[in-house]
Amino acid sequence: MRTAVKWSKTFLTVLGTWVILLLAVALPGLLPARWQYYIYSPASVGLWMIAMIVAPILVCWKLRHWIRTF
Repeated sequence: MRTAVKWSKTFLTVLGTWVILLLAVALPGLLPARWQYYIYSPASVGLWMIAMIVAPILVCWKLRHWIRTF
């Protein structure tokens, strides 16, 4: 039971991080078209893709005390 709680907290943490990152890439689409080139440049999209992998690990490490508690 305790292991299931840890896994569910970890899953929710990763899912929440991905939702925030998806909103961060989707919401600039509401800006004027001349700004979108800078926001959706190849470099920023590449950094966003790296963040999709690295950010959940960092967030889980930061919230490790909350994940461990029952």
